[in-house]
Amino acid sequence: MKILILEDDDALCRGIELALKGADRTFTLCFSLAEARAKLRDDAPELFILDVNLPDGSGLDFCAELRAAGNSAPVLMLTANDTELDIVTGLERGADDYVTKPFSLAVLRARVDALSRRGSHSTAKVAVQGFAFDFETLRFEKNGQAVELSKTEARLLQALFSNKGQTLTREQLLERIWTDGTEFVDENALSVAVRRLRAKLEDEPSEPRFIVTVHGIGYKWAVKL
Repeated sequence: MKILILEDDDALCRGIELALKGADRTFTLCFSLAEARAKLRDDAPELFILDVNLPDGSGLDFCAELRAAGNSAPVLMLTANDTELDIVTGLERGADDYVTKPFSLAVLRARVDALSRRGSHSTAKVAVQGFAFDFETLRFEKNGQAVELSKTEARLLQALFSNKGQTLTREQLLERIWTDGTEFVDENALSVAVRRLRAKLEDEPSEPRFIVTVHGIGYKWAVKL
């Protein structure tokens, strides 16, 4: 799991990273809103830990931006304010949980573990940027209109969307889509599947906003605030 920590106190930020470390976790440390926004353009965190009071603004604003952009990854807020109004404001902005300072790192880890379990199925059913995807029932909509996808197209969409912002190589996509083996798959099959999926989801398939080609490598679902 990729975790982005936004906290301007360097020692606390690195202490949180150390407390949460695990074999299946990687961390992006940010010390300002500007840095977090820049990192988000190149990566797709699966969980956010956001301080409220930052030198260039508020983590609450960043949380609201994430939700407005359709990012459904769990968000835990760190705040020195434990009044009911501050807590309610955080939850209204889209936060999933909060911890007030000073806090126990053991408690923080338990909260993050709980959010990680909750977020592990977050891509089964999602609504983002005019789309509604339900990968369990294989129902897909664009701007409220049903979109019919083949099983191949649905697998391609799920692979790309569940790794938002991350480039997947052609080899990785072939293995995820044709799970019975790729030795007999035509080398153009992936390109055809991408073209058909773009035709169904993109407003301008020839100038895709979401299913982006990373030349010489593969494809990604673009994440933009």
